[in-house]
Amino acid sequence: MNVILRNLTKRFDSTLVVNGVSLDVADGELFFLLGPSGCGKTTLLRLLAGFYQPDAGEIRFGPRPMNGVPPNRRNTGMVFQNYALWPHLNVFENVAYGLDVRKVTGAERSRRVEEALAIVQMNDYAKRSPAQLSGGQQQRIALARALVIRPDVLLLDEPLSNLDAKLRLEMREEIRRIHRETKLTTIYVTHDQQEALALADRIALMRDGGIEQVGTPLELYRSPRSAFVSEFLGAAHFIEGNVVAVLDSHHVRITTPIGELECAADAQPGQRVTCAVRPNDVIALRG
Repeated sequence: MNVILRNLTKRFDSTLVVNGVSLDVADGELFFLLGPSGCGKTTLLRLLAGFYQPDAGEIRFGPRPMNGVPPNRRNTGMVFQNYALWPHLNVFENVAYGLDVRKVTGAERSRRVEEALAIVQMNDYAKRSPAQLSGGQQQRIALARALVIRPDVLLLDEPLSNLDAKLRLEMREEIRRIHRETKLTTIYVTHDQQEALALADRIALMRDGGIEQVGTPLELYRSPRSAFVSEFLGAAHFIEGNVVAVLDSHHVRITTPIGELECAADAQPGQRVTCAVRPNDVIALRG
């Protein structure tokens, strides 16, 4: 299911939280909304889920307009940051909850819960309570509960933020594996650059309610369109200079206080530019 956003805007009182966002998420894509705290990424995810309604703009899931459609009619599965498992239900019952709401019963209910638990490799834990599970196991159950309803779009709200470093690495691989198996259109919110760079098919980097740049992890890392994008995705040194020659369609020569540099850029002679140099791009030569 492809997801289309056009000029989406959301305010809370006088605060503009989402500012004219337009995005196209392809069918089956693992798409990341990345940015610092307060940039609007979680609000955008909640607009997609139907928890908020936009003040302006349009949301479409495939050909279907979603504006005004309540959450229970969007067929989205959502995994929250705090897992939100029912403490009085065991693992099987937690996963089955969405099916119970949809009046799926009997053998079909059991089969679908078992399939979802198999995808997250938690079949052996079906009778345990959430309190008997580790954080990583609880996260798997939250994923299974989202998957069991066979959603058109899977929404993940910083799902690994409550895990320790080792578990985060393990769950990254699990999420990538599950995405490969299910081929679900997945929109994933995080402020963790490493998570996004390691997992995403494409990333929308957000700032102050808008989109700074959209592209693959390599495109954003290697060809940032602003100093903010470059700095947010990793350490960089910025050197001001003037373009003195166009070398080819993708490279120019600039003169700077430290000498002439050849850079990847789309610029014209005489143009003032800022060159971002990452530490891993520097090669030390022995004289």
